[in-house]
Amino acid sequence: MRFGCILPTLGPLGGPDALIRTAQRAEALDYHSIWVADRLLYPLAPRTPYPATPDGSLPEYFKRSMGPVEVLTFAAAHTRRITLGTSVLNMPFYNPVVLARALATLDLLSGGRLRVGLGQAWSADELEAVGADPKVRGPRGNEFISALKAMWGPDPVEFHGQHFRVARSIVGLKPVQRPHPPIYLAGYVEAALQRTARLADGWLPANLPIAAMGHMAPQIQALVRQAGRDLGRFEIIYMAGSRITGAPLDEATRGPLCGSPAQVRADIGRLRDLGVPEVIGWSGGDTIDEMLANTARFREAVK
Repeated sequence: MRFGCILPTLGPLGGPDALIRTAQRAEALDYHSIWVADRLLYPLAPRTPYPATPDGSLPEYFKRSMGPVEVLTFAAAHTRRITLGTSVLNMPFYNPVVLARALATLDLLSGGRLRVGLGQAWSADELEAVGADPKVRGPRGNEFISALKAMWGPDPVEFHGQHFRVARSIVGLKPVQRPHPPIYLAGYVEAALQRTARLADGWLPANLPIAAMGHMAPQIQALVRQAGRDLGRFEIIYMAGSRITGAPLDEATRGPLCGSPAQVRADIGRLRDLGVPEVIGWSGGDTIDEMLANTARFREAVK
């Protein structure tokens, strides 16, 4: 089982020193991966409820967000082994041709450590701000992934779709990882799971209850088989906020990866039994020292 953690790119803690300390501490603790999120706005009157809070309110730390690709490029320069993941880049925010170059550059500069998590975005305010039409997110997302793969494929590159077109061209810059860095998709509805099974190298769910994972992991694995793909080359990476406590928490109310070390290890065991090879524990804190202590506590708990 592999483990990952989150860099402090959301909220007031993010800055050069905090990023360097977190990335290097994660590497020293033998974490396999570090991950960054992708937020754009903190609307004062949001039109879309936030799906991860009971009342739909936006977390305070959304008020400040650093650029995910820029942060990972910075982290790559201060680490040597740990892999660098996006969880997730929102496809409606980007043009795939431009993003393909940025990600290929990051993979080159990091020595082939990039892992690309992609999502469809959920905030109507953010989608409006970037001029994205929410009605075409599905077909645009399909083309987006195909365009990325084309840009990373052999030259000359050529792509002709409904949303994106690339004239026959020499691109030159390619990722170190061949044929391309691993691509993971987030999403839970049937269409998103079908897209993941057809086009991605893995599924990247966040904050799902372990019981829900018990239903959905076999579902996505069955869809991968139905798509005629090798399930052995498809990964499920699970992410959730983590909190290690001295005493056990009530099983009826505790969240996934929260509770005593024994409770968290039990969660990890259930995820392993579902075929999950990697777990990302998001350990927060009011200060960078507190966050680093919680990151170490989670790693110690799951040894």
